[in-house]
Amino acid sequence: QPPAPWGPAAPGRASQTPDWDALADTTAARGRRRKWLLIGGGAVATVAVAGTVAALVVGSGKSGSASGLPSPQKLPTSSGTPEPSFSQVAPPPPPNPREFIASAEKDKAPLSTKTLFPHSKPSLDKRKYDRTATATNEDCATAAQGGLGAVLTGNGCRQVLRATYVRDGVAVTVGVAVFDTKAAADKAKEQSTGNIESLAGDGPSFCRATACRLTANAEGRYAYFTVAGYTNGKAVPDDDKDALQAGRDVAGYTFRRIMARANAQASASVATPSPGTGAGAKKQA
Repeated sequence: QPPAPWGPAAPGRASQTPDWDALADTTAARGRRRKWLLIGGGAVATVAVAGTVAALVVGSGKSGSASGLPSPQKLPTSSGTPEPSFSQVAPPPPPNPREFIASAEKDKAPLSTKTLFPHSKPSLDKRKYDRTATATNEDCATAAQGGLGAVLTGNGCRQVLRATYVRDGVAVTVGVAVFDTKAAADKAKEQSTGNIESLAGDGPSFCRATACRLTANAEGRYAYFTVAGYTNGKAVPDDDKDALQAGRDVAGYTFRRIMARANAQASASVATPSPGTGAGAKKQA
């Protein structure tokens, strides 16, 4: 066997001392080789993984059957549902109800005390009234007192429709004067003087040659006037509130009835198309 690199010297041989520097260099060299082997192996593994991923990506792009996904060429380009379309033509504006009561040419609905004053016991702002009388006067002057008759006739009044309402000892007569145009009705309101003549009906007369509450208004081609007083014939004092309130209640009710007439005609004009329009109209060449 070869002699040990160190230890007691054999007889007849020189003493061998370990070369510590050489051993240190040898150990360092082995460490460096192991490090480079590890680095080299890691690089090879990284290249192998990258190659595998690239192969999978290329493979998935070649055919959809291998990956289970459809190829880009086979993806649908449209849902098949048509896109909604909108008309570029704006719908016409709704008609203004006041246009239908502004002149006799458009105001064609039936007109009478039954259509204008249909309620026999109206509740006006939670106050209940009884309608006791109605009347229609073709001679407008006969339904007025003082100077109001001349004002109505001078502006072309066609007729006056009256109704009387009673509540708790207070009576109110409203008279609606009908004209051909809104301008004539407005002028009659501005020139009004005197008052509408009270309509007693079967009840006691009121507001005859005594102080009463008066109102004058106009809407469309209608001018309407009220006279309110006590059923016992007494004069209405300046501090009165009952006759004042009754006159306002009946005047407001009359305004709403006139506007109901306007709204009904405006709605009917939309529901019934004019001749030559609608689904049944024939196309003109």
